[in-house]
Amino acid sequence: MKKIVLTLLLVMFIIPSIYAEEQDILEEKVQEETKETDDGTKEEGPITLKSKSGIVIDASSKKILFEKNSNEQLAPASMTKIMTMLLIMEEIEKGNITLEDQVTISEHAANMGGSQIYLEAGKTASVKELLTSIGIGSANDSAVAMAEKIGGTEENFVNMMNKRASELGAKNTHFVNAHGLDADDHYSTAHDMAIIASELVKHESILDITGTYETTITHQNGKSIWLVNTNSLIRFYKGLDGLKTGFTERAGYCLTGTMERNDMRLITVVMNAEVKEDRNTDTINMMEYAFSQYYKSMLIEKEKSLGSIFIDNSKTREVKYYLKEDVSVILDKNTKDIKYKYDIELNEISAPLKNGDTVGKLILKYDNKEKEYELIVKEDVPEASYFYRMMNYLKDILSGNVNVIGN
Repeated sequence: MKKIVLTLLLVMFIIPSIYAEEQDILEEKVQEETKETDDGTKEEGPITLKSKSGIVIDASSKKILFEKNSNEQLAPASMTKIMTMLLIMEEIEKGNITLEDQVTISEHAANMGGSQIYLEAGKTASVKELLTSIGIGSANDSAVAMAEKIGGTEENFVNMMNKRASELGAKNTHFVNAHGLDADDHYSTAHDMAIIASELVKHESILDITGTYETTITHQNGKSIWLVNTNSLIRFYKGLDGLKTGFTERAGYCLTGTMERNDMRLITVVMNAEVKEDRNTDTINMMEYAFSQYYKSMLIEKEKSLGSIFIDNSKTREVKYYLKEDVSVILDKNTKDIKYKYDIELNEISAPLKNGDTVGKLILKYDNKEKEYELIVKEDVPEASYFYRMMNYLKDILSGNVNVIGN
């Protein structure tokens, strides 16, 4: 009888308590994996950000490695200048401006206020000086001066900014100025800023500027300006070489960071941190997490020729084609073997061609997704003269590649 009573007591008290403990452990685990932020949204993953919004992506593939409220529209402050610098670099690449070009400073630019290098109306400064002061010192007057140089007016330049943002897929972004001071209807998101930044870092020379901690520039009047990078992590976090900070009362502390490690370049964005230390800590935590958990797997290198394309009206007739950029994927460190395949589609091409011209595309199929990569030629392909075209035609006849009518 005593054994029966003890058994009943075991069932009634001990087993339920064990079950309750197991439930408590399970609930604690769920709470650890899914945290709730102050604004009620869920933050998934192993990092707790103090900033209101944040993201880390691979710069090449734009794969998101971690995010928190990354599509929330917020004031971007001087991170706006990432788009300003992108348009400047693209104009340089197109040959429309050079670093040595002189820019006449308008009254509007000279009177911008905020972060500035005290440009004087009517004086000139080089594109290099202005770009340097934007990338290091976050100079508002320089940003407006370059906006007017490229767009004619700041207003027209802003239209160019919004058009480019749309082309890049930054759907939750709208600019109303080139510098980032608070204004109604001027907003972006952590995700969109990361996408714009990933386009800017394709122009690798910009990192020589944004990765510089301090420098001096000299005005036309002989006065020197000492510039110290607004991004203190350039000095204190080894490897970080950009990209742009921001701060206003509305935006809080913001930072778009970038660095490369183990052949993988990351972009981080934090927005609306309460203090500067939080934006720095959040940036470092996202960088270290992503570098520790992911790696870059190279699938096809851009230096390798993938074949030749036949161009009937060229002298050589067959020209090798290459990828414009490497084909790589970002994998978590538990993944070793991957399966992928690709198709190549070539365009109907005729000479002349220039080095870098697109001749087709490679379609990568991986992880139930498709991504397209441009195929280019890496040499100039002039159009053949009439003599060479006739010689090529005769060779085709003799080799049997062309049937002569009547035979």
